[in-house]
Amino acid sequence: NMTKKGKSIILITHKLKEIKEAANRCTVIRRGKYIGTVDVKDTTEADMAKMMVGREVSFKVEKTEAKPKETVISIKNISVKNNKKVLGLKNFSLDVKAGEIVGIAGVEGNGQTELVEALTGLRKCHSGSIKINGHEIVNNTPKQIFKKGIKNIPEDRHKRGLVLDFTVAENSILQNYKDARFSKNSIINKDAMDKHAKSIISRFDVRPTDYTQKTRALSGGNQQKIIIGREVMNIERSRQETNESQLLIATQPTRGLDVGAIEFVHKALVEQRDAGNAVLLVSLELDEVMNVSDRIAVMYEGKIVGIVDAKTTDENTLGLMMAGGAVDGK
Repeated sequence: NMTKKGKSIILITHKLKEIKEAANRCTVIRRGKYIGTVDVKDTTEADMAKMMVGREVSFKVEKTEAKPKETVISIKNISVKNNKKVLGLKNFSLDVKAGEIVGIAGVEGNGQTELVEALTGLRKCHSGSIKINGHEIVNNTPKQIFKKGIKNIPEDRHKRGLVLDFTVAENSILQNYKDARFSKNSIINKDAMDKHAKSIISRFDVRPTDYTQKTRALSGGNQQKIIIGREVMNIERSRQETNESQLLIATQPTRGLDVGAIEFVHKALVEQRDAGNAVLLVSLELDEVMNVSDRIAVMYEGKIVGIVDAKTTDENTLGLMMAGGAVDGK
């Protein structure tokens, strides 16, 4: 409407759908350099993605059929109060098995935050049970829950995932700095910490590779790679020590990321599923939930209104369920 009144609009976004829907021309910048300008109506999303990332990008998540095994996390009838001191979760129950990705779909504010905070020890449960590999963890501390098998990619990487004024190396051991391999008599073993950071940087393609710089200097995508690398390596270490499958919670894991980083994150989640761990994906992006998940649990007003197979459902069905509507007369 503003352009019809003769105004000029500059839209800055990494979302290709927004560009296709709203823009006339698109200028691509990569690593601070001008790449090119294209006419949007004559350019595909794939072409723009290649300009943004510098290589071909797959929009389809490549994964084989899930092979769920034993139950890793069992949530039974938990009720959790929100910040307004009323129940944000009401008798919520859900199981996630080893070897599957369960997506949580729902309009923001329907209990997703309360669920993740209850699972990670950041919010107390009013009632109910949460068991990880058969161990009761309801209302345990975050450290206890981490030790028993739940690793977390938080919704807000700046607030809950990283200490931005710490170095990359320091952030790589945030949960483990007291472990014998990283410290002795409360003194950090800098060589061991640096070696650990180097392995994350190398394996998860973190750029730049300087592990001594402050984390706030990195792009959002590379900050997210540090978190994912740290949590994945924590999972692998825990499995070696306990011989038990782990749960990886990923909340809005691609928020604010470009298409190349999004592709990386999705591959990492699928790799954890294929390694025999359980993955709980909480996202407001329907495309992401449908492409990455094996099963989708839909939340409305603090409850699950239905669980569907990601392969056979569609956006209309999910949208109706997310709004509390009936599906197929149920």
